[in-house]
Amino acid sequence: MQLDQLDMSRDFDEAMTNEGLWPLQATTIDVLQINVGKLCNQTCRHCHVDAGPDRTEVMSRQTAEECIEALRRHAIPSVDITGGAPELNPNFRWLVEQCASLGRHVINRCNLTILETGAHKDLPEFFAERRVELVCSLPHYQPTCTDVQRGAGVFEKSIRALRRLNALGYGDGRSGLRLVLVTNPVGAVLPAAQASLEAEWKRELARLYDISFDALYTITNMPISRYLEWLLESGNLEGYMRRLVESFNPQTADGLMCRNTVSVGWDGRLYDCDFNQMLDIPVSEEAPRHIRDFDRAALEARAIQTSRHCFGCTAGAGSSCTGATDGSESQPCSML
Repeated sequence: MQLDQLDMSRDFDEAMTNEGLWPLQATTIDVLQINVGKLCNQTCRHCHVDAGPDRTEVMSRQTAEECIEALRRHAIPSVDITGGAPELNPNFRWLVEQCASLGRHVINRCNLTILETGAHKDLPEFFAERRVELVCSLPHYQPTCTDVQRGAGVFEKSIRALRRLNALGYGDGRSGLRLVLVTNPVGAVLPAAQASLEAEWKRELARLYDISFDALYTITNMPISRYLEWLLESGNLEGYMRRLVESFNPQTADGLMCRNTVSVGWDGRLYDCDFNQMLDIPVSEEAPRHIRDFDRAALEARAIQTSRHCFGCTAGAGSSCTGATDGSESQPCSML
């Protein structure tokens, strides 16, 4: 792994040990995160999944059924469906319906532009009928920053999709249809303070486009996959990793997603998080490693597998699938 070759001041286990936080242990399983594949209609510069239109890794119906069987046997309250563009999986709608019928809170991670494509234009209504929470990627409320990261024309399509969701009640604060936006920084920087960014985004998206939403998640770009390639090509890798290590914040540990989440890969293998999944770092050997063998007690007792990329989740205000983890205000970072 490229990060292992860097000369760094300390490793992640050392940083955690110095704070009395090692080994890092799972606490519970509140979320079953299901990655249904790497197929996507976009090719984003920061993508940690290396997803795109040419990827062939797609979860089969059999594996999806094994996920549902695990949910039937275990009272896990939330199911977080991700990709790629998860909507491109041929079993996506079936999976959502099955999870909803089991009474689970269903979260779908959507890139917004997929809602503008022919076969998926009815998905906003599908989601609303099943009370699906939508967590939608949008790098910025200005078109240039979004299109630089995600491709020409993405911003305009995203705005159209958000207006359609708003028309159904998503993001109005009254319907119960929760709409969350997610932003990753453009460049080799850490996210600015989540609370202040959320206030700014709500003000500007309402003023410029008459769009409302419930919350904004800020997520640190992880030094893996396509974003790692960009760091290398731009000469920013050493500086970015130094920033992550120097910004290590032990207060983020309680909120790390790996402690209350199990990630299911497209082929059914189990991981501590979606990032470990992309690095092919499975859960520890004392726990089952495939969804067909899912054992909640064993998984809740597992030690979390870590490496240097984990500094990305513990830098500044922290980072997880639900945004900042320590509740504090971090400061904006300048370009390296």
